[in-house]
Amino acid sequence: MKSTLELLAAMSANPWFGALPLRERRAMLAGSELQRLRPGEMLFRQGDKVPLGQGAFYGLAQGRFKISSLREDGKEAILAVLEAGNWFGEISLIDQQPRTHDATALGPAEVLALPRAAFDELMRRHAFSQAICRMLAARTRSLYGMVEDATLRSTRARVARRLLLLARGDATQSVDSRAVVPVSQEALAMMLGITRQTLSKELKALVQGGALVLGYGRIEIASAPALEKLGSAS
Repeated sequence: MKSTLELLAAMSANPWFGALPLRERRAMLAGSELQRLRPGEMLFRQGDKVPLGQGAFYGLAQGRFKISSLREDGKEAILAVLEAGNWFGEISLIDQQPRTHDATALGPAEVLALPRAAFDELMRRHAFSQAICRMLAARTRSLYGMVEDATLRSTRARVARRLLLLARGDATQSVDSRAVVPVSQEALAMMLGITRQTLSKELKALVQGGALVLGYGRIEIASAPALEKLGSAS
């Protein structure tokens, strides 16, 4: 287990958390309880009720989580992949409504659970409440972008744009992007709501256009400008 200073440094690499004043970051870590999850274990399910005074705001300290929804027929839609440093679960604490989606560990994971009482106390601080507002605004922008992509853009443009988001950590949206996108083709297809066959065809076209290089279980961005150009196309 990391020391408090090591955990603070690691979590602060996340743009949202790192932008908080040190006082708020320390308070969040000090008030949180560490939970360990096994691969495939769910932290919460869509529709789970959060009784008044209960629930938690979660910080992913280690591992990755998928945020998803499951239809009655078993079809899954992956909304986002969360990496270490991300905080999530605030919606139900704010509106007192059930959880909006499933949160599942993609491998061994550790999360920091900030109890409702501690979250409510922090919300009384201007810096923290404003940061939560910025988080919600960023997620609203992202959702609007997804709706716009689904209704106005070609499948190829949607694939290109989602790969660019994933290169920056998807929900994290770091300033620096990575060349290798840490997501499987199956998961990418679920994010976009398309079949594996359709995705395979689009990825091959992007490879032929010099934007990507495909390897076993990995997608590498060979040319970000080329991918950005394709992503801006209608």
